[in-house]
Amino acid sequence: MSHEDQTSIIKNLKNDLPASIVVFLVAVPLCLGIALASGAPLFSGIIAGIVGGIVVGIFSGSPLGVSGPAAGLAVIVLTAIQDLGAFDAFLLAVVIAGVIQFVLGVLQAGIIGYYFPSSVIKGMLAGIGVIIFLKQIPHAFGYDKDYEGSLTFDQPDGHNTFSELYYMFEAITPGAVVITLVALFILILWEQKFMKNIKWTRFIQGPLVAVLVGIALNQIFSSGSMSLSPEHLVSIPVSSSISGFFQQFTFPDFSQWNDPRIYTIAFTLAVVASLETLLCLEATDKLDPLKRVSPANKELRAQGIGNLVSGLIGGLPVTQVIVRSSTNIQSGGNTKMSAIAHGFILLFCAMLIPAFLNMIPLACLAAILFVVGYKLAKPALFKEMYAKGWTSFVPFMVTIIGIVTTDLLKGIGMGMAVAIFYILYNNYKKPFIFEKDEHIQEGGTVTIELTEDLTFLHKANIQRALNSIPDHTKVIIDATKTINMESDIEEIIDDFEINAESRGIEVEVLERKRKGNMKVPVKNFEKEIKNNSITT
Repeated sequence: MSHEDQTSIIKNLKNDLPASIVVFLVAVPLCLGIALASGAPLFSGIIAGIVGGIVVGIFSGSPLGVSGPAAGLAVIVLTAIQDLGAFDAFLLAVVIAGVIQFVLGVLQAGIIGYYFPSSVIKGMLAGIGVIIFLKQIPHAFGYDKDYEGSLTFDQPDGHNTFSELYYMFEAITPGAVVITLVALFILILWEQKFMKNIKWTRFIQGPLVAVLVGIALNQIFSSGSMSLSPEHLVSIPVSSSISGFFQQFTFPDFSQWNDPRIYTIAFTLAVVASLETLLCLEATDKLDPLKRVSPANKELRAQGIGNLVSGLIGGLPVTQVIVRSSTNIQSGGNTKMSAIAHGFILLFCAMLIPAFLNMIPLACLAAILFVVGYKLAKPALFKEMYAKGWTSFVPFMVTIIGIVTTDLLKGIGMGMAVAIFYILYNNYKKPFIFEKDEHIQEGGTVTIELTEDLTFLHKANIQRALNSIPDHTKVIIDATKTINMESDIEEIIDDFEINAESRGIEVEVLERKRKGNMKVPVKNFEKEIKNNSITT
C-alpha cells in the first residue's frame, strides 16, 4: 500500500468507521440468510462475511465495494452441496474456484465488465433497489418466512415476491410493526439537513441508533402480545468460549480432489461469481460520488484470494455485493477501510458478543434496507433515464422488471438483450447519411454518404434510398469512409449502376483511397487488405 493510500485511509477514518458499523449491521442478517438458503451451516455465512471484508478488502482496488456471500450463488451452492453429499467436499470446490478466479484476473478477463451499457447497470441498481424494498415489507410486518438477503422472485417456501405480500397479512406481529415505524422515523430524522449539521450525528449513524432503539423496544416487548419470537430476531450461532468459536470452522476434504464434479462446480462458481463481481464493481463505481474507476482485473484477483481463504476455513463463496456496497456509500464510506473494518467488527462481535447480536429485531434491519432500496431506485433516476430517450429507457426498465420477476443475472441478461437489439436497430437505420431533399445540389445532384461498416442488415434501407432517387439526376455515392462493405451491399450498388443507364441517372462512386491518393475500388478493398497489397 502506497504512502498516499495510507494517508487517504487515515484521513477518512472519521467517515469510514461509522459507515463500517452500518455495513456490519446490514451484513449480519444477510450472511445468515444466504447461508440458510444455501443449505450450508449458518456459521459459514459469517465466515464468508469476515473474509469478504478483511481479506478481499485488503487486496481489492475498489475503494467502496464490499464483498461477502451473495444471494445470486445460493441456488448453485445448495445444488452443489446436495450433489456432493458433504459440505467439506463443496469447500474444496470453493478453493479451486478461487484459484480459477485469480487466474482470470491474471489473464485480464476483467475487461468483460466494461461491455455492459450504462442503461443496464443503472437498471441493475434500480432493480435491486425495488426488490430490496419489496422483500423487506414482510420482515417489517414480522413475517419472516423468506430468508434475509433473497433477491430472487421464487422463494424456497413455494411463494414469490408478490404472493408473500399477501400471506404476510396472516401473520402480522404488532411489535415488529412498531419497531419498524420507530426505526424509520429515526432514519428519516437523521436524513434531515438540520441533523446533518450536528457534529455528533456524523459519527453516530442513524442506523446504529435505530438498531439500539430496536433492541430496547424488543426488551420492553419481551412479554405480552407485542413480544417477538426468535424467528423475528437475528440468529447467529453462539459458542460458550473462544475455543468453541474456532471449532465452528470447517476444512475442505482434499481427498475428493479426483472427483470430476468438484471441478465442474468450481468452474461454475468462478464464472458466476466473477460476472456478478464485475457487474457490482461497475455499479459501485457509478454510485461513487468521486467517480473513481476500480481496476477490474485486480478485483478478480482479490476475489480469487478471498474465495481461496473462505473455502479453506469453511466459508461460503464470496463476491462483491451491491447491497452492502451501496449501504457503504450511502453511509459516507470513502475508502476501502470501511469494508475492512466491517469485517473486523463482524469477527469480534461473532466471537465475543453473539448473544447481544441475537437481540437485534429483523424489523429494524428491514427499515434500514427500506432506505437503502429507496435511494437505489429514486424516482429521479427514472426521470433521468426517461429523458435520455427510448434507447436508454427501455433496456433500463427491462432490466428492472427482469430482476424483480426472475433474479439478478437473468434480469441483466434480459436488459443486455434489449440493449443489443437497439444497437443493431440503430445500426440498421443509419447505414448512410441521406436526406433526399437536403442532398440534391445544384444541377440535380444527389449525394449518399456511406458509413464505415455496411452489412446485410442495411440492404433494405440502402435499396429503398436508391429507388427513391429521381430519374435524370446525378448520384454521388461517397464510400470514402467505408472500411467494411459486405458483398450484399456491393451487389446492390452494382445493380443500381446498371439500372441507372436506363433511367438517365449518372452515377459516380467515390471510393476509399490508398496512401498516396491512389484509388482502391470499394469491392476490391477487403481483398487487397487480405493480400497485404495496401497499407491502412
